[in-house]
Amino acid sequence: MEIHPGNGDGHVVVVTGAAGGVGRRVLQLLAADPTVERVVALDLLPAPAEAAVPKVEYHRVDVTAADLGPLLERADELVHLAMVSDTERRRRRSAWVNVTGTGRMLDAAAAAGVRHVVAMSSATVYGAWPNNPVPLTEDAPLRPNPGLAHAVQRAQAEHLLADWADAQVDRTAAVLRPVTALDEDATSWMARALAAASGMRAGDDDPPKQFVHLDDLAAAVALARREHLDGPFNVTPDGWLAGDVVRALSGTAPRFPLPPRLAAWFARVRWRFQRGPIPPGLVPYTEHAVLVSNDRLVAAGWSPAWTNEEALVAGTEAKWFTLLSPKRKQELALGTAGALAVLVALAAALGVRAAVRRRRRAVAARP
Repeated sequence: MEIHPGNGDGHVVVVTGAAGGVGRRVLQLLAADPTVERVVALDLLPAPAEAAVPKVEYHRVDVTAADLGPLLERADELVHLAMVSDTERRRRRSAWVNVTGTGRMLDAAAAAGVRHVVAMSSATVYGAWPNNPVPLTEDAPLRPNPGLAHAVQRAQAEHLLADWADAQVDRTAAVLRPVTALDEDATSWMARALAAASGMRAGDDDPPKQFVHLDDLAAAVALARREHLDGPFNVTPDGWLAGDVVRALSGTAPRFPLPPRLAAWFARVRWRFQRGPIPPGLVPYTEHAVLVSNDRLVAAGWSPAWTNEEALVAGTEAKWFTLLSPKRKQELALGTAGALAVLVALAAALGVRAAVRRRRRAVAARP
């Protein structure tokens, strides 16, 4: 592995998680930035197309095990995007990457003399609680729901980053807390998990939600690096969407009642194929809103190009039933429920009939 030191004419930036949806976009922005001389891109995955430019050096490495010293040699800034997203199914592995890996990267950055770090967190670190203020600002305490490893691990990583920045007065660290991130080719695990909640909810009404496009999230990363922003920053477009609007735009399927045993079987099948039901830790997000303010990031110069509605539509597959009229959807739901009721009644009748036949055969067989 050959590392080419910079010549001092521009910044040397190290990017972890460079093959992810955000990472690929950040590589493009850095490659086009005249103040950036060289980009050292790190990821376990093969190099994406965005890495095939002279300014970018791509290395397939595991940040939890590799010797990170040579990779950060002469680096000016670190953009840490390497995070395991599907934390609920792989909690031990994700903790090793999200927390231990972050600690190793920060230790290597300190040894290399890096003075600025940009790290990806999540708005889920605020937690979904009934007493959340609306909207939440960066001054709100971190209260991740204990059952959601995705949020707990990001809060732990934020504490590591704060300790790193506080260790020396000339260090700065920007922490980005995006809402659910979406795009047509790179939907996040959180978005998929919340989409799997269609058809169930813990509260009486669907809570309002916020969505950010990955292009805007990458632009926030580039801004935080370029301007050496310091501290936490929420990343979301202006405002939010009401729960019924989210359901309409995302094309949530019609709901209908199921017998208890059939509903339990259906839920198990959905979880097995990662289509639901949602992990237990996400249940509070179907009940309580987590709505954040973007005032601080906008004041720093960020201007999102996508609205909540546009980001949601871009990252949501169109469903056939979104083309139906409300009346037709209601008819379909009632018809499906009626058909299920008929099937259940038929199954019960057949069961009774079979039981009667068995009893008759038993009686006939008696001496």
